[in-house]
Amino acid sequence: MTCYFRHLGEVFKKAEITVTNENKQEIDKVIHAIVGVEYKNCPAAWRNVKKRLAEDPDTFLSELKTVWNKA
Repeated sequence: MTCYFRHLGEVFKKAEITVTNENKQEIDKVIHAIVGVEYKNCPAAWRNVKKRLAEDPDTFLSELKTVWNKA
């Protein structure tokens, strides 16, 4: 779980999300849902996150921020 978070520091900063031990799992669930991957499948989630960030980072950031603020 959250094995790919170390690569997303700048993404979280831009999305105005502060990752804590308390919310890390919930953020992970949100990211899995955004990229359409079953929760706890970190390798598949990370692949899809990288793909989305490469294709359209602004849309991914916007979606992450919107979904997280609704959670």
